[in-house]
Formats: sequence, C-alpha cells, structure tokens
Amino acid sequence: MGLLPLDSNSVAAQEVALLWSDFWLVRLIFNFVGYSSIVLPGFILIQYFKRRKRLDKDHGVCFPLVQACVYGNEKAESTEDHNMEFGKAEVAESSTSQQALRLVICIIGLQVSYLTWGVLQERVMTQTYGEGLSTGGERFNDSQFLVFMNRVLAFATAGMCCLVTEQPRHGVPMYKYSFCSLSNILSSWCQYEALKFVSFPTQVLAKASKVIPVMLMGKVVSKKTYEHWEYCTAGLISVGVSMFLLSRGEEIKHSSTVTTFSGLFIMASYILFDSFTSNWQDSLFKYKMSSVQMMFGVNLFSCLFTVSSLLEQGALFDSLAFMGRHVDFALHAVLLSVCSAFGQLFIFYTINHFGAAIFTLIMTTRQALAILLSCLLYGHHVHLPGVLGIVTVFAALFIRVYARSKVKKNSLRSLPPAQKI
Repeated sequence: MGLLPLDSNSVAAQEVALLWSDFWLVRLIFNFVGYSSIVLPGFILIQYFKRRKRLDKDHGVCFPLVQACVYGNEKAESTEDHNMEFGKAEVAESSTSQQALRLVICIIGLQVSYLTWGVLQERVMTQTYGEGLSTGGERFNDSQFLVFMNRVLAFATAGMCCLVTEQPRHGVPMYKYSFCSLSNILSSWCQYEALKFVSFPTQVLAKASKVIPVMLMGKVVSKKTYEHWEYCTAGLISVGVSMFLLSRGEEIKHSSTVTTFSGLFIMASYILFDSFTSNWQDSLFKYKMSSVQMMFGVNLFSCLFTVSSLLEQGALFDSLAFMGRHVDFALHAVLLSVCSAFGQLFIFYTINHFGAAIFTLIMTTRQALAILLSCLLYGHHVHLPGVLGIVTVFAALFIRVYARSKVKKNSLRSLPPAQKI
C-alpha cells in the first residue's frame, strides 16, 4: 500500500507544531517537567526520612548515604578554622614576589577562561555550522545540552580536587545543594538562550546592572540599608545602560515585539535566578565546607537535573548527533566546558587568596574586554552614546569596588588589635 500524500493543512499543522516546540517558553516548560522527575521523588524521600525520629546503623549500606543526603554531619570541623589555619601557613611560606606571581596567574587564568568562554558562547548560539555542506548549514538550539556539558566537566574537576587535596569534613545535608543547583542551571540556560534575542554586549551590560535589582530586593525583603555612594553608583549604572540601549534604538525598532519581550524577560529571569544562587550559596557556607566542596555538590545535582530532562525530551541523543555531524561544534562545546570548569577553580582560588574586591575588579575588567572582543569579532556596531554608556557602567562598577575596599579598611582600623586577627 502506497503512502498517502499529506495535504496542505497537515503540513501547515506540522510546521506550527515544530515552531512551537522551538519556542523558548515551551522548551523551558519541558525543562521544568524533566527536573520534576528528580525533584518530586527526592522531596518525598527526604520528607519520609525527616519524619522518622532517628536512623539506626543497623539499616545497612544505605545508612551513610541517607545520613549524608538528609541529615549531614554535625561534627564537621569549622570551615573558618580550616581556612584560617591554611591561610596562616600559606602566608608564612609565601613571599611578596610569590604572591604577585600568583595574582598575575589568577588574572591571566580568569581573563583567558572567561573571554574565551564568552566568544565561544556567542559563536555557538548565534552562528550556523556546516555552511559549505549541501544542507546549507544548521544552527544549534538546545541551550540545556551546553549547560549539561559544562556541569559534567565541572563536577569531574571538583571531584578530582576533593580527592587530591585536603578538605574539611563535610557537614551540610546534600539535598540543600539542589536549590542553588536548580537556580544555577536555569540562570545558565537563560544566559545561553538570551543570545538568540539580544546581542552579547547588551547581555553583558544587563548582567553588570544586576546590582540594582539586588539592592531593591535587599531593601524590600531584608530591610537592608545602603550608603549614599551605593545609591549613586547604582544610578550611574542605570544611566549607562539606558544610554547604551537608546543608542541601539534603531535595531530594537526593527525587531519584533515578541523578540524584544523575549530577550528582556529571559535576561530578567537570569538576574533573578543568579541572585538567588549567590544568596543561597552564602547561606550554605555557614555550614562546614570548602569552595571546592560547594562546586562538587552544586554540579552533582546540576548533572542529575540536566541529564534527566535531556533524556526525557530525547534531546541528549539529538545533540550528540549534531556533534557527530559537526566536528567544529564538538570542539567548541568541549572548549566551553573546559573554560567554565577552570574558570570556577580560578574564581575560588582568587577569592580565597586575594579577596572579593580584587576578584570583582578582575571580572569587571573582563566584562569590558568581552564587549570589545565581541564587537571586533562579530561586528556589533556601538555608536558614541553607547560607548559613553558602557564607560559609565564600568566606571560605576570600579567606583563600587574602590569604595567597598576603603570602607572595609576603615572598619578594620577601628577594631581593637585582638579582633583584627
């Protein structure tokens, strides 16, 4: 029996279904469905074990796993004590020249890792692969697969570091990593997905301006108070971002309303998820853990969430098939993961040895260089008002770093000598 030809209505219906399946909101919903296959059973199990008054060691081989995942270890040593002892020993062994060399290595490592990551991110999400083939080239669309690859390598790297270096005894219940893990993969997904709707310079400036909603959230929710210079720098950032966006008014005018709304909504979602991730991680550091242990725990759950969602959608094998068809994409995806994993290690090392102010200064410089590099490589045109807007944003960020370091030094000087140790 021969196949019946499809009528025009059937073809149109298939095209509409394919179009909707590629829409970012639909794929985000599918991602949530995939994550729920891990979250819901995990929630039920955790509640079951928490309702039990105690666990006996006679329960066999499952006891250590349940203990680590649900209850944690209350006898773990203090991370602050561990880091203090480690820091004292390191300072005693290090000369000024050695510290300067380490700082240079951190600067180079962070800049190379994240500048390369930014260039590759824009290449993968905005350009086509296989243009010289008969197919005419195709674009990779599954942001979640890239997040999965990044997290797998970061998980393996953190695991190796935990094995070969001395770590404090772990204390936090493992399930608590899942909250910031979920928000972390969602923020990463939004970061990749946003490049389909906004330019890379716009995305970088939006990320740089997240200090504004963070301050608003702190004011409304936590009743925090801020200094005058914090309000001034936040205002400068908003002025700079506005100047940049207004300078690109013609591009925005020619884009559709749906595209503009999608880009703004995804970037706002990124800022929301990323702000939650950092705040939840800060709360977890009150437990007894190191930064590498944090990296291991977060990426462990990230791997579980993303692989379950990819398998349920059938996207894992489609993405692997895309890698098989385009070797250059496979190389780019692997390099993205390498840059992400080593970038995280450089972040932890820099903060631990040189403080958050130096790290923020390095990363702020990196964001400015990333915009310049993106404009040179991918031909983004920025008019003079946009350039002034970019300069205003990063000048405000540098002022924030300088002001915070001065405030911290003044507060340390006001303390008695015994409390400065």
